[in-house]
Parts: sequence; structure tokens; C-alpha cells
Amino acid sequence: MTAERAPMGDFGLASSLQGPRIPKYYRLKELLIELTQSLAPGSPLPPERTLAEHYGTSRTTVRQALAELVVEGRLQRIQGKGTFVSKPKVSQELQLVSYTEDMRHHGLHPETRILDIGYVSADERLAGLLGIRPGGRVLRIHRLRLADGEPMSIDTSHLPARRFPGLRKELSRHRSLYETLATAYDVHLAEAEETIETVLATPHDAQLLSVDVGLPMLLLSRHAFDTEGAPVEWAQSLYRGDRYKFITRLRRHPG
Repeated sequence: MTAERAPMGDFGLASSLQGPRIPKYYRLKELLIELTQSLAPGSPLPPERTLAEHYGTSRTTVRQALAELVVEGRLQRIQGKGTFVSKPKVSQELQLVSYTEDMRHHGLHPETRILDIGYVSADERLAGLLGIRPGGRVLRIHRLRLADGEPMSIDTSHLPARRFPGLRKELSRHRSLYETLATAYDVHLAEAEETIETVLATPHDAQLLSVDVGLPMLLLSRHAFDTEGAPVEWAQSLYRGDRYKFITRLRRHPG
């Protein structure tokens, strides 16, 4: 990205402080939010030194403010290129649909890259989740998910191998795992239990997702069942915290 950097306005940081109780970096962060709101997604920000000189503060203060904006998903760092205004976060409703379906719903082009696929032996916990005996064969699918060419999440799915013979070959014919299960095996998912946690990006995860090490991530664990109530999949998905937000509808039961 080589777009011309936008002007930052004529206000300084010191004159904008409203009292000693507001940390300097936090007030600078507010000013930078105002700046980013005037720029189009993908626009580059000035270098740290330029920002420090313009706002009359230190590069350490600038770095702290920028770091929080990256964590919040307002800014994106690209190694060797600089800091850019982020695209709006993808709003994903918590429902039992495939990644492919969800991205198409948002008007994005989904892409899946299989990082690793192979068989593993189920330990006692995994066997219980999939309804098989300990030591039974499980197909483990490790995938990188992209939207419009941008890495979005890392998924790891586990399915009972005996129930889905030839699934590795079938996956090469279909883009979606859930579409494959429905088309090739007549297995349709009906319900799932999901939990959401926050974790920090490891060096390996950060490299795959093109983010900073230690960036907060959203870890979703899904236990999915078919229409007969039999377990089908145990999966964990690691989503970029700067690109995703999840939405759910809550209903109050009478009584």
C-alpha cells in the first residue's frame, strides 16, 4: 500500500488534555480514533515519529496508543509496511452454519487452505466427545480460513473416522465440510454447544494469521450433533479478535 498519507489536523495533544486524571496515551488514542474515522479503510497512518512530533508527545506514548487500537481492531499492522486503518469487523451471528455459508452471507469470498489432515488416536476425552472408544481413529482437519484473501481464523475439526470413510478424498471435491457431510454421507447437523474464550496469539498462530504475537484472539469450541442426536464433530476455531465480533439473540423464558 503506497497511498498518500492523510493530513492530521492542527490540534496538539497537550492542549486537548482535560485534567491530570486522563492518561496521556488514552487522550492520544481518542485523537487517533478521530483521525482514523476521517480515513478510508486501508489508509496508511503516519510513522510513529511523525505522530509524536505532531501531537507533542513521546514515541512511547504513541506506541501504546497504537497498540491498543490494533487490539481493538481499529488499526492493522503489516510487517515491513506500516500501520493502516482496518476494515470493519465481520459480524458473525452464533448459529450452526459453515464458514463458507457465513462469509458468502457477508458478501465476502471464502477460501479454505488445508494445513494438515490425517488420522489420530482418540484419547479418553476426545473419545467421549465423539461417542467412540478410546484409541479409536479420528480424522483431524487443520485449516486456515480466509475472506477476500485475508487470513481470518484457524480451524481444527475432529470427526469419527469409522463413521465417515473416505472423508479425506470427499473433502477435495467440496469446499465446505458441512456440505460434504450432507452430500456424501447424508448427515445433517442439527444442534451444537459452543463456548467462547479469549486467548493470546502464539508465534505460530500470529504467523498464519498475519497479526502481532500476543494479539487477543477469540477461541470458539464447538460440539456438534446430527438430527438423531449423535455427536458428529468436535472443533476449535481461533478467530482474529481484531476482525471479528459475535452476535447472539437472547430470549427470556416465561416464568
